[in-house]
Amino acid sequence: MIQGRIIVITGSPGTGKTTTASIIAKESNLEKSVHMHTDDFYHYLSKGGIPPHLPGASEQNLVVIEAFLEAAKRYARGKYDVIVDGIIGPWFLEPWINIVREGYEVHYIVLRASKEETMKRAGERLKLDRETNNELVETMWEQFCNLGIYESNVVDTTMHSIEDTVSAIKQKVENGMNLLSFYPN
Repeated sequence: MIQGRIIVITGSPGTGKTTTASIIAKESNLEKSVHMHTDDFYHYLSKGGIPPHLPGASEQNLVVIEAFLEAAKRYARGKYDVIVDGIIGPWFLEPWINIVREGYEVHYIVLRASKEETMKRAGERLKLDRETNNELVETMWEQFCNLGIYESNVVDTTMHSIEDTVSAIKQKVENGMNLLSFYPN
């Protein structure tokens, strides 16, 4: 087993990922920790970047995911508690499950609030024009709505304070409740 662990905190925009991940990283019970905000890796694209939500961004998105996955692995090997904050739906989990096969401890936690609360929170911090922002947030909320086998990985942040959310995540990690696993062939 690799010495550090990777905790993926995901969900649609407006669910509290970044705020929560920052606190989890600062309050880590490991000696060292890092908060990796996956959006930063998109900002590194200087030329030829496609907004990740647009058609045609799939290949680029896979490259970006692989880049931050490799960075997360390196931190974990350095005995860091790696808190990954970004939109990583089940459709992007295969690379993470693959590193579990390599011996990495990967926790997968999904933050979700009610649709109304998510739209309200995301509307308070527009990254795009209001119409595009609302469409994108609504689409992302719907994508994180029915997660099948990953429903037990959800922390509902609708009525939670940040402290409650942090506490729920810490408990899930401590108990190994949301470890990614694989089924050997």
